[in-house]
Amino acid sequence: MTQRSSRGRQVLNAGLLLTFGAVASVAVAEDCPRGDLDALYCDRNGDLVADPPANQDELVDPDTLIFAYTPVEDPAIYADIWEPFIDHLREVTGKDVRFFAVQSNSAQVEAMRSGRLHIAGFSTGPTPFAVNLAGAVPFALMGSDDGRFGYTLQVYTQADSDIQSLSDLAGKRVAHTSPTSNSGNQAPRALFPEEGVVPDEDYEVVYSGSHDQSMLGVVAGDYDAAPVASEVVERMAARGLYDEDSVRMIFESQPFPTTSYTYAHDLAPDLVERIEEAFFSFDFAGTALGEEFEGVEKFIPITYQDQWEVIRTIQASNGVSYTADNLE
Repeated sequence: MTQRSSRGRQVLNAGLLLTFGAVASVAVAEDCPRGDLDALYCDRNGDLVADPPANQDELVDPDTLIFAYTPVEDPAIYADIWEPFIDHLREVTGKDVRFFAVQSNSAQVEAMRSGRLHIAGFSTGPTPFAVNLAGAVPFALMGSDDGRFGYTLQVYTQADSDIQSLSDLAGKRVAHTSPTSNSGNQAPRALFPEEGVVPDEDYEVVYSGSHDQSMLGVVAGDYDAAPVASEVVERMAARGLYDEDSVRMIFESQPFPTTSYTYAHDLAPDLVERIEEAFFSFDFAGTALGEEFEGVEKFIPITYQDQWEVIRTIQASNGVSYTADNLE
């Protein structure tokens, strides 16, 4: 079994600081087209994700698979929620599987890049960073039996607020979640100007750290409004974490893709097949995972090239480049 060395943040940043000339010379020497991918990876088939290593000795087939879900407010709760799926993944792959609670998007990306994370659910906005910096390969989303999936950007304010539309946010204090978040920051910056308000120019942006904190901050009156992901709002309401009558929605976008489920690009092909089988054969009905993600009935196959096109477009409109500094 070949294990990749854990190189941590130092190597992550060092790799991203390679000069263009050095990267170009490596590409020519290796016949390694890569697009936006980091210099560690190649994309010879043009599908925008890292190819498996050309050297078979570099393929990884670990005894223990590490799985991580996107950073959440209370990781302990999600460890329990994911347990039925973890058990199923163990059974199908024949591997020990452990749930790894991550504290931030950057820590999650770094863990996969350094070989400490093999399977992961990355939030919508950070997914391109995981693809380009960590060699993540998105292959599944949660969806319904008829293949539908997605969530929307929703903007909430207090129920008794004088804010009736996005243009009324001028001069207000508005909570965005984090710089890389799609619905919590990137999409608002791309979409709101068409609605008559420019973040950071017309209103003050305050980063809350998470969709949960943004929503609770609106409820508490710490923020005048907040753009948040509809799926997070629905889960919070189902848990009774806030009074639904205390807030009011003033805007909703078209749907975006949800959390991407990915595997590390250098996993052995037969292991990848078993991982995909585990995802696509899992039955949500009657499980804690099915109860948590209401309306979700199965994992559905996707590609990063197709389903993340709208997200890449939004990020490009915001001048996003896929570097470790921008991820943080």
